[in-house]
Amino acid sequence: MRLSRLSRTMLGAVAGLILVLVYVPLLVVLVNSFSTSTSLSWPPPGFTLEWWRRAFASAGAMEAVQTSVVVALISTAIALVLGTLISFALQRFDFFGRQTVNLLVILPIALPGIITGIALNNFFRTIMGIPLSIWTVVIAHATFCIVTVFNNVIARLRRTGTKLEEASADLGAGVWTTFRLVTFPQLRSALLAGGLLAFALSFDEIIVTTFTAGSGVTTLPIFILNNMFRPSQAPIVAVIAVVLVLVSIIPIYLAQRLSGDEQQRR
Repeated sequence: MRLSRLSRTMLGAVAGLILVLVYVPLLVVLVNSFSTSTSLSWPPPGFTLEWWRRAFASAGAMEAVQTSVVVALISTAIALVLGTLISFALQRFDFFGRQTVNLLVILPIALPGIITGIALNNFFRTIMGIPLSIWTVVIAHATFCIVTVFNNVIARLRRTGTKLEEASADLGAGVWTTFRLVTFPQLRSALLAGGLLAFALSFDEIIVTTFTAGSGVTTLPIFILNNMFRPSQAPIVAVIAVVLVLVSIIPIYLAQRLSGDEQQRR
């Protein structure tokens, strides 16, 4: 389909406006992280690296980073295992209620975070009688991280089919040998992309974390929320926000490159 020059111009203008609305606020946060103002006044009266030094010297901030990394890594590991197993079950087997199970698997990513948070909070505290801790955060994050792995793996399984696996079985290879030499190499980039996206999703999650974190459990997003309006803490929060953006962008970029490279090879 060919668009007229006017349509292309209007489409480009709308796309440019959307990009400006999305990325200009991020640039403002970046500039404010170097501002000499403690209240983030605009335009910045001057520039300094002092807030970056204080942010990396802050024990609370570093502990929050460590907590977020630990939660994201464990949640991603759980999501890789369960998401892959569910993908195989739904793609390779036909059983009653398969479509319903598929809907239930992807539903957590579609539900508002506050609904998921309230539901999990009630489940842990009221039904199970489990005190909130870092492990309840891990379980909560795994519920939606599974979706990213599931979507990547099941899409790859649909594209690759089963011909190579059947050929491997015909040649006498066992189930685990076929998985190790045939199936896993085909899924490797999809698993890596899904894992990177799951890590990024977990690392900056705040709504579900707020409802499932116990006392003393402070992830980086919660640290930012708690310190945003404290005196003289706004510039440090801006620094941490910039770091959080960078940490989120890198895995998403790598996952996109992996998916693009895989499509080009095909």
